[in-house]
Order: sequence, then C-alpha cells, then structure tokens
Amino acid sequence: MAGMKSLKKRRRIQVIVAAAVALLIAAGLIGYGFRDGINLYRSPTQVAEAAPEPDEYFQLGGLVKDGSIVNRDGVQFDFVITDGAAEIPVSYVGRDPRPDLFTEGQGTIAKGYYRDGRFEARDLLAKHDETYMPREVMDTLKETGVYQDPNS
Repeated sequence: MAGMKSLKKRRRIQVIVAAAVALLIAAGLIGYGFRDGINLYRSPTQVAEAAPEPDEYFQLGGLVKDGSIVNRDGVQFDFVITDGAAEIPVSYVGRDPRPDLFTEGQGTIAKGYYRDGRFEARDLLAKHDETYMPREVMDTLKETGVYQDPNS
C-alpha cells in the first residue's frame, strides 16, 4: 500500500509542475504578444516627454484640437492631436479620404511615425464619442482633467 500512496503523490507533483510550466509559457506568450501592443499606443504627453525613434510605427491618440484642421492637396491635411497637456502637430499623408467622423474636438487615433517634431499619419481612426473612445485615450484625458466622467 505504501508504494501506491507515493505514486499518487508523485503524480500530483508532476501535474502541478506541468501546470506551472504551462502557465509560465502562456504568460511568456501573452507578454510577447503584447510587447508591440503596449508600445504601440502613446499620448501626446508621452511623445512630448520622450520622442520615439523616427522609424518606430506607433499610434498617437487624443482629441483633435479645435480650429487645427488645415486642408492640403488631395486627401492630405494637417491637424493637432492634444490630450489637454501636450499638443502634437500631425500631417495626414495617407491615401484614404478623411473619415466622416473625423472632426475637431473628437477623439482620434493616428497611426504613423513621429519625425522632426511632427507626426506623419498613415492611417486615421475617428471615434465619435466617449463610449467608443479607446480606453488609453480616455485614461489620458482623465489624467489631464480634460474629460470628466459623467457617471462619477
């Protein structure tokens, strides 16, 4: 009987070790998958404080500053993204027409590169209201006091 008990115990230890290893692998894969995702989003304040490398593709999110949209040739235009604390000038250099929901005072996420003090946006995402606003943009606006939660 004594041999049976130690076998069960050893089996249990093996299961626990296997589960721990699987957990570590899963955590590593999740971390690896998020590596880009976490670095990908920045607020204007973060960009102003520590400018990313010119060849780093990332997302810049915030509000389109009132009175900042300036049309240029074709579908290209300039505007400013702000989080209430910092402002980053943006040039949209993509090929698609401006999104319908892209207006001043609205939340947006621009994807592109920050070069020579200006963000070159390849893609734009317009967010119509707070309910659709990306969580990172919301958090940034709350931190800088621009956005007050109507529910709080």
